[in-house]
Amino acid sequence: MKKQTIYTLFIIALVLSFFVTPLGYHSKVWLNSLFSFSPVEVVASERQTLSNYEWKLKDADWNFFNFNRSRGKVIFINFWASWHLPCAAELNDIQKLYDTYGEEVEFYIITNEERPPVEEFMAEKKFTFPVTYLIIGSPAPVETDVVPSSYIIDKKGMVVVRTDEIKDWDNKKVRELLDRLIAE
Repeated sequence: MKKQTIYTLFIIALVLSFFVTPLGYHSKVWLNSLFSFSPVEVVASERQTLSNYEWKLKDADWNFFNFNRSRGKVIFINFWASWHLPCAAELNDIQKLYDTYGEEVEFYIITNEERPPVEEFMAEKKFTFPVTYLIIGSPAPVETDVVPSSYIIDKKGMVVVRTDEIKDWDNKKVRELLDRLIAE
């Protein structure tokens, strides 16, 4: 075989690996992470306040609870789906954030999926943050349609960060923001 043929076959094999092998999945997660940027804080004059805290959700044990229990606290909300590749990349950063701020910030990592695929995904990825299940049709104080989408809400109920795309949550800028919101 000629050198050019070997090179071409190598490129074809590499491209195919992105579609049919676990290497491809992990590579795509890595690329999503690589091209995600820090979320942008909403300008203070444009921040909206949550309309209410009356929002029914389910915890990881499938028990109902009310979002009202988080009133007066710093809240991190993320909508995700186990089947959506950008979510997998973002959840790695959210796990690191939860490891650091899990005692000081209320984390709502929300999915509308059934329990079995979520539990399998969580075990496979070794995620330990609390999973919250969305109750379809229940009125919510934030948009619930787009995955991934995220919010950071301060103690007064003001939406400080709102994003409808994958973001880098494990960085100095986000940590400084959370530290500031916790101290207020």
